[in-house]
Amino acid sequence: MTKSLVIVESPAKAGTIKKYLGKNFQVLASYGHVRDLLPKEGAVDPDHDFKMKYQLIEKNEKHVDAIIKALEKSDTLYLATDPDREGEAISWHLHELLREKKLLKGKTVARVVFHEITKRAITEAMQNTRKLSMELVNAQQARRALDYLVGFNLSPLLWKKIRRGLSAGRVQSPALRMIVERELEIEAFKPQEYWTIEADNRAHEQNFPAKLAQYQGEKIAQFSITNTEAANAARTELLQQAQGKLQVVNVEKKQRKRNPAPPFTTSTLQQEASRKLGFTTQRTMRIAQQLYEGVKIGDETTGLISYMRTDSVNLAQEALAEIREFIGRRYGQDMLPEEARVYKTKAKNAQEAHEAVRPTSVQRTPELVKDALSADQFKLYELIWKRTVACQMVHATLDTVSVDLSAGETNLFRANGSTIAHAGFMAVYQEGLDDSKEEEHGVLLPPMKVGDSVELLGIRAEQHFTEPPPRYSEASLVKALEEHGIGRPSTYASIISTLQNREYALLEKRRFQPTDVGRIVNKFLTEYFRDYVDYDFTARLEDELDAVSRGEKDWLPLMQGFWGPFDKLVQHTEKNVE
Repeated sequence: MTKSLVIVESPAKAGTIKKYLGKNFQVLASYGHVRDLLPKEGAVDPDHDFKMKYQLIEKNEKHVDAIIKALEKSDTLYLATDPDREGEAISWHLHELLREKKLLKGKTVARVVFHEITKRAITEAMQNTRKLSMELVNAQQARRALDYLVGFNLSPLLWKKIRRGLSAGRVQSPALRMIVERELEIEAFKPQEYWTIEADNRAHEQNFPAKLAQYQGEKIAQFSITNTEAANAARTELLQQAQGKLQVVNVEKKQRKRNPAPPFTTSTLQQEASRKLGFTTQRTMRIAQQLYEGVKIGDETTGLISYMRTDSVNLAQEALAEIREFIGRRYGQDMLPEEARVYKTKAKNAQEAHEAVRPTSVQRTPELVKDALSADQFKLYELIWKRTVACQMVHATLDTVSVDLSAGETNLFRANGSTIAHAGFMAVYQEGLDDSKEEEHGVLLPPMKVGDSVELLGIRAEQHFTEPPPRYSEASLVKALEEHGIGRPSTYASIISTLQNREYALLEKRRFQPTDVGRIVNKFLTEYFRDYVDYDFTARLEDELDAVSRGEKDWLPLMQGFWGPFDKLVQHTEKNVE
């Protein structure tokens, strides 16, 4: 007789865990959620304390039947769905479904969470079970109810006022607003002309550029030279003043430190995989899920990374100890800071996941597991592995050099460059750059000292125009959503896919562009439901849901506070807007 039944979400994870637990355990998958709200009006009843009506998800009926059959032969039920709000709700739904069928009498029920799928972590988790957290369940139910009420009340309004088939969502609508507002900024943008003047120089058999920094005693700003005539006149005068040589009048050397980036959260992993690997958020999360659930390496299947839905940058003490030992052994003791680096999360609620995304063992180097992984799995695992190792290494030390070169008494060119004095963490990993960042190193300059003359090879006057802000990429949109507090780790990928599936925004050359329909929907929502697509309002609601998940707030007053004004506004708009 099977004594214990363990329920996880996915069959891949079930297979991995079964190998660790042994013959007295049966491990089955729920295949995600087992119940959902009735897909019709009235599934959430605001007049009766927001009572929610659920039904069994048809495609998962056979999986529930298998769980019921296995439970009859078991005396203990372990609910081991994912360690986040959604996972807690899946466990609760299954528990309620089994309780209503009176199948839990005489059974021991325990909640267990696996932050990584390794033998050590699973053994430890099975020894530290707990009860279902109703705080997390209530937060998830409140989120689901809010999303339902917004969707079921706004969507019919869009059908009446715009066209049938449109829909609005509580979280994707502010995201659509971001994309549309950026497009309007781009369309309203008026480019301004400006010119830069650069000297091409040679010293110690090395060519290097220098940018005009002072002209006729005046400091050069972006719009100091704004037309062809002024640029050509300046170039001609500078060539005359220089007479083929520039004089070194100042050399400034500094040393600066650069610290490594923290280990990955869900958001930063999605951003970096987009920047460095060209992965969409959905592709990143799908591959991360595979790495978390387990990959067959030799004769053993094991999870390669910790749970990938997290807003925490913490690392477990045993992980830190292993990483530090590895760095010292592989890269040398001079690559280790005196103490482990501790990072602080910027997210307001880091309760749901206790650790950053990291390798389950740093000893499993990318090259060691490469043959067991697909090309995409390898790329993502290597990214996570390198970022995690680098975050515990010493800072990089850069030698920066700034050289002023004169062309006559009142004109100065400036050359900036840097060299890496000590690579530190940069020997392993460097963070990708956003649209708004520029590479900091500059060029490698030849040795120069005050009084030297350098050969002037030529002077270039180059025309430029200011550019509008760039359209959002997946990486920059996720970053903006996180900065505004819109959505949470598990929702970024679904927000983005919803906007695309509803054809409110298209991804053109890896940049988001709103469609005509997206613009019309956004215009309607910002005009008549401004509060509900307001970034601060959406973020405050997320904070309140987090407070519910921590047990600091009751979900019912939150729902009441939202529903009253929202319902009135829907009714008013229906009556008064043509």
